[in-house]
Parts: sequence; structure tokens; C-alpha cells
Amino acid sequence: MPEGSVPSPPRLGPLRIQCRRDGLVLQIKEKLEREHPTLPAGKNGRDDEDMILWFLKDRRFSVEDAVAKLTKAIKWRQDFGVSELSEESVKSLYGTGKAYLHDFLDINGRPVLVVVASKHFPAVGIFLHHNQDSRKCLSYSIHVTSSTVIVNDIPVIIWSQKQDPSDNEKLSVFLIEKALRKLPSGTEEILVIIDLRGFRVENADVQFLKFLIDVFYYYYPKRLGQVLFVDAPFVFLPIWQLVKPLLKSYAFLVRFCNMETVRKEYFTEETAPADFW
Repeated sequence: MPEGSVPSPPRLGPLRIQCRRDGLVLQIKEKLEREHPTLPAGKNGRDDEDMILWFLKDRRFSVEDAVAKLTKAIKWRQDFGVSELSEESVKSLYGTGKAYLHDFLDINGRPVLVVVASKHFPAVGIFLHHNQDSRKCLSYSIHVTSSTVIVNDIPVIIWSQKQDPSDNEKLSVFLIEKALRKLPSGTEEILVIIDLRGFRVENADVQFLKFLIDVFYYYYPKRLGQVLFVDAPFVFLPIWQLVKPLLKSYAFLVRFCNMETVRKEYFTEETAPADFW
């Protein structure tokens, strides 16, 4: 070693790293039991070591940060009733085909969730009155005056509820859980494909997209591998301008592409979704 140089810290071997992780997992288990004894135990509970390790890795092995995020996630699962979700409990929307878990994995071995945006009808929607200047509205702000919504001085129409928001939320969480159960050994992420063919402004639902972003960030961290927006029409671009800031660091996971790209780059001829041919 040259004179005056500072020696590098010794590298931890795999066994020592595993022992350190096990020690942190045990520390969190004891902390949760001591400080949050009313949280449920068992699978996806305060003593689920796999779940603890996943959140620990997400929080870069900070015990305090992992405990805070894990506590919030377990409490949410309990309040939302995640363990009670079933195909029967979401059948009112499940049967519409608006979202489903694809039968095959993609070429990277990831479970695939497909969302058909044209079949989504939010509780409250807005319809922009189109005119020849509407192409200028790529980035706009919305403000509400009594019951009238004004978008850059463009009049809109507000329509009433068509699909229950809570049913949409339950369906999405049910499908995420179903996709995670389908994860092959060694695979940690899922692929989400949002089919925007036939998308119209009445299908837009920023609040629901915000719910999904929060769900993946707070309760299913690092489970979202990539999001494909397929064949996005021009009318979707203003919606994207509203949603993109909400994604924050997740924005880099989004890719806009067409059906041919999905077929060629993510599936084989035998495994591509039937609707994408």
C-alpha cells in the first residue's frame, strides 16, 4: 500500500450481508411487535419476514424508514380489506373486461396487467368542448367555479357517476395481488399495459390514476417494472401532462408505444394478448 494512503473498508462477504439483513429484519419485527401490537400478524403482517425485508430494501436498509412505511402499508391493507378481496367481490367490474391479468408472462418473465382505458368511466368526468384552438391545450390548469369547470377558457361538460370509484379501486388492488401471486421465482416486478385505443375524454380519471400511483409507491414499492401506454390518441396528451408530475421518480417507467412494439418487444407470437393482433 502506498505511503499515506487510506485503506479501503473491508468488503462484506455474502454470509455477513445475509446475517446483517437477518438482524435488521429481526429488529423490525421486535419493534413492530413492541410499538404496534394491534397490527395483524401472519402473511403480509407485522411478522412477515419476506414483507419486512422487501420494505427494508425499498428504504435502503433504514430501520426507522422501513418501520414507518411498513406500518402504513399493513394498516392500509387492514382498512382496505385486501385479504377479503376475491373475484366474487369485484365481479361487477371484473366482468366488463376493463382490466385483467394476462394468461402469459412477458419475455422478461413478468406477470402482465392489461387495462382497457376505453372501458373506464369515472364517477365524475369532464368533456372539453373542442374547437380549432384545442390543440393548444397540451398543458393546462383546471379551476372550478361552482358547478362549472373552465379549462383555459374552454367550456366543459360535467357528467354524473357511471362506475363506483371504490369498485374501481378494489378491482385494481385485487388484480395487483393476483399478479404478485403469479410472480415466478427470481422475478420481482410486474408489467402494466394501458391500452389507449378508443380512449375518449370521458374515460379520463386523474383521481383514479393518482390512487394507483399512491398504491404502488406506498403499499407495493418497487413492484412496478414498467408501464406501457399503447396507441395514445392526441386527446390523451393533456391528461398525461396532469399525471406526469404525480409520478415523480416513477415517470421513467412509462413508455409510449404502439401495438406492434408490444407484440415484438414484450411477447412472442404465442403469448401476446389476443386483442393486440
